[in-house]
Amino acid sequence: MKKLMFYCQHILGMGHLVRSMEIVRGLANDFHICFINGGEVIPDFRIPSGIEVINLPAIKTDSEFQELQVVDHTFTLTEVQEIRKQLLLSIFDKLQPDILIIELFPFGRRRFSFELIPLLEKAQSSQHSTKVVCSLRDIVVTKQNQARHEEKVCKIINQYFDLLLVHGDPEFVQLEETFTRIKDLNCKVCYTGYVVQKPLESPILDDEDQKIIESAQPLILVSVGGGRFGYELLDCVVKTAPLLEKKIPHKIQVFTGPFMPNEKFKQLQTLAAECQNLRIRKYTPYLLNYMQKADLSISMSGYNTTLNILTTGVKAMILPFTGNNDQEQYIRAKKLGELGIVKVISPCDLQPDILAWKIVNYLDKANNHIKFNFNGVENTANILRNFAYRQKIA
Repeated sequence: MKKLMFYCQHILGMGHLVRSMEIVRGLANDFHICFINGGEVIPDFRIPSGIEVINLPAIKTDSEFQELQVVDHTFTLTEVQEIRKQLLLSIFDKLQPDILIIELFPFGRRRFSFELIPLLEKAQSSQHSTKVVCSLRDIVVTKQNQARHEEKVCKIINQYFDLLLVHGDPEFVQLEETFTRIKDLNCKVCYTGYVVQKPLESPILDDEDQKIIESAQPLILVSVGGGRFGYELLDCVVKTAPLLEKKIPHKIQVFTGPFMPNEKFKQLQTLAAECQNLRIRKYTPYLLNYMQKADLSISMSGYNTTLNILTTGVKAMILPFTGNNDQEQYIRAKKLGELGIVKVISPCDLQPDILAWKIVNYLDKANNHIKFNFNGVENTANILRNFAYRQKIA
C-alpha cells in the first residue's frame, strides 16, 4: 500500500480540518495515511478509522489574522516553530511518503514557510521520489498586493509541486476569479468537484441530540463554524428568540463552535436563560444530521457549512465573514444569493426586530435548488490513486 502524508493547518476556524479529513476518509482504502494537524485539537472531532493522526504543537491566529499565537504557552512561538519544523522533517524521514499533500499552501499559510519550505526541500531531495500535491478550496483569499502574491505562488508551485487539486466546480466558480495566473503554473491542475460531508450512519446520539433530531417540532439551526468569529450573529439570534417565540412554533438550536471563548459562551447562556425556545451548545459532531432535520439554517458562508446547506437542501440565511478584508465567503454568498439558493444577510440586519421579520418572512418562501459536482471526495481519490500507482493523472 502506498504511503501518503497529509499536512493541514487550521488557524482560526475549523473548515480546513473538516474538508481535509473528509478527503483522507475517501483515501483510507488505498493509502497508508499519516495526517498532520497543525491546529488546535477539537474534542469529540471524529477521525476516520485507519488514519494515523499526529498533532503538532498547535498554532492559531488572532481574529484579524495579524499574528500567530501558540495554544500551549509552555513554549514561545519561536520555540514551537523550531519544534514543529524538526517534527515534520522527522515524520517525513520515517514515513518516506509516496505522496505529500499540503493543504492551501502556497495560496495561503505562507507564514508557515518556516516549516513547509524545509519539508518541501526534503521531499524534493528524497531518493523516494515523493510526489507533492496542493489541496485547495474553490475560492482563495486575495491580497492587497495581488500581483506580488501571485508571483510568489507561481514560483513556489513551479519549484516544488507536481499537482494542484481544486476542490470546486468550475461551472459555479473558477479559480481564476481569485487567482489569475493559472496558466503560469507548470503542474497539472485538476478540479475535483466539491468535497462534501456525509451524515454519520446510525449515529450514537445522546438523549439531547436524539430528542431534537427525531422530534416532529420544527427547528431553526444556528451555527458559526469554529466560533472564533460570528459572536454578533449569535448574540442577535439569542435576543431575537423571544420575538420569534410569539410568532412561530420553532425551537432554535445554537452551536457556538468549539473555539468560542468561554467568556462569550457564558454571556450567551446568560442572555438565553429565560428563553424557552432556544438551546445553546458549543459543538456537535452531528451538525449535518441537525441540518437534515432543520427547517432553516442560519450561519456564516464558509466552504463546509455552505456545502452542507446545498447537499441537504435546507432553507438557509447566511452572513459572510469579511474580517481582514477576506472576500472568500462574500463571493460564495453573493453567487448563491443571486441564484436564489440562499438568503444573504448583512451586519445591518443584526437587529432583533429586523432579523425576526426576515426569519418569519423567509420561512414562508420557497428557495431554489441547484446541483453542483459534489463528488470531490471520490474524484480526489481516483486522481491520487492514478497519480500514485500509474504515474499519470486520469
